[in-house]
Amino acid sequence: MWMPELPAFVPFFIGALLALITSGKVRQAILLITPVVSGLHLLTVPVGTVLSFDFLNFQLQLFEVDKLSLLFGYIFHIAAFICMLFALHVKDTLQQVSGLLYAGSAIGAVFAGDLITLFIFWELLAVTSVFLIWARRTERSYIAGLRYLIIQVLSGVILLVGIIFYAHKHQSIDFQFIGLTDTASWLIFIAFGIKCAFPMLHNWLTDAYPEATPTGTVFLSAFTTKVAVYALARAYPGTELLIYIGVIMACFPIFFAVIENDLRRVLAYSMINQIGFMVVGIGIGTALAVNGAVSHAFNDILFKGLLFMSMGAVLHMTGKIDGSRLGGLYKTMPKTAILCMVGAASISAFPLFSGFVSKSMVMSAALNNGYGWAWALLLFSAAGVFHHAGIKIPYFAFFAHDSGIRTSEPPKNMLLAMSIAAVLCIAIGVYPQALYSLLPFDTGYNPYDATHVLTQTQLLFFSALAFVWLNLRNMYPPELPSVNLDIDWFYRRLFPAILTPFFSAFWATDRAVRRWFMRGVNGVLGMIARHEPDGILSRTQLSGSMVVWVTILLAGYLILSFW
Repeated sequence: MWMPELPAFVPFFIGALLALITSGKVRQAILLITPVVSGLHLLTVPVGTVLSFDFLNFQLQLFEVDKLSLLFGYIFHIAAFICMLFALHVKDTLQQVSGLLYAGSAIGAVFAGDLITLFIFWELLAVTSVFLIWARRTERSYIAGLRYLIIQVLSGVILLVGIIFYAHKHQSIDFQFIGLTDTASWLIFIAFGIKCAFPMLHNWLTDAYPEATPTGTVFLSAFTTKVAVYALARAYPGTELLIYIGVIMACFPIFFAVIENDLRRVLAYSMINQIGFMVVGIGIGTALAVNGAVSHAFNDILFKGLLFMSMGAVLHMTGKIDGSRLGGLYKTMPKTAILCMVGAASISAFPLFSGFVSKSMVMSAALNNGYGWAWALLLFSAAGVFHHAGIKIPYFAFFAHDSGIRTSEPPKNMLLAMSIAAVLCIAIGVYPQALYSLLPFDTGYNPYDATHVLTQTQLLFFSALAFVWLNLRNMYPPELPSVNLDIDWFYRRLFPAILTPFFSAFWATDRAVRRWFMRGVNGVLGMIARHEPDGILSRTQLSGSMVVWVTILLAGYLILSFW
């Protein structure tokens, strides 16, 4: 193996270059070997490793390792391998190269020891990931990708301005605790919030992720938002404002997820909901809460990735992803259905599945630190998660009414990738100590006490009962072909309604002014250009008139020279 100080993103960038110039089996081997070799190397890198150099009077720390960055480094390597395996059948150089660069950028960001290095990888994340959306090569994906790129670059610009202000005031660019103390810290906080999909800033996620390719969405679900969660955990732990933001994030998406027809958009809303739990944990800021936040990020990458993979497999095999057009697929895709249900059980926090051992930490921390109202709302949100992700996704895709679609299981590489994620979801749920040993703090937490198990089991039981009752009464929101708007109503409906009359009047005035001006110019040119007997250039000029003009010019010259 190579020296410990070699930044973990380097193998991914080298792998992307090699993938670009190779093809076939060689390229497939490179795609799989890169995260494996880099991950094995990372296991040998000790906490405290630093690679730094001086640049313009600043010390850049390109690679700084502590327990928090290692945790995200490990899961990003696992996610990169699973994503590459899931996309192995794809014969698209664009997706494969951008996937490696995207994963490498995320890894570079979590090991950045200073804000300038973080900014560089922050922007690389945006640039490399947008190609996974454009790779679908549809008009909708192109437009959604543009909107995604604009928002992501805007986040980077705000981050850069915040870093400049911060460096000027604090004479330091170290990426450590920042807190909300001044303008610079607020700008950096907003930049992180955009990538974390804070409420009102979240629409890029629900807009772009469902428009990516079936495999591209799996990549997207793993990295961007989790880098933002990591950044908040490092810079803003204990910021109480995050508790309120996180609770809103956990609650509002469940209403849109329940009525949404596009099942990948349901998962996009579900992702915001789960990030809400993480943001609440960071906001509480105690050792148990931060452990819960980052361990839930770890688990979310696995079970949310598994759900996105199962829906990607459905889209790949049927060409459809709307709940109203699916159903009955368990007959021809039983393995995919079972794997999907493992992901659904994990995100719903069933005991013995991964979501239970991390989500309960955040909720216990909320209760222990006097945030009973937050605990109650998170409990309500957990019931909503079970409805839209635990039941709705597998039910409408694989069961419900028979859509008549008869297909087959997806390619073996897709099934294997989903199986690995499913095994990890169950393994972490059964033996959480393996994950707990990687967390930043040792809290001695035990998720399997009677209170936690009984509370969660009752919650899931009554949620399931409510779903059955609503379905039998035909009161559950049906899957209808529709487009649901939330905050994007402002720029899809309100802003056009206000701005369209204004711009119509503006462009009409502009056309009138330009027509008037061109008529004047053409008139002058026509008058000059005419060679008819009465045209200016056709007139007979007296020689004396030239003497008059020469006299006028000389007089003008003399006046100017004396002035």
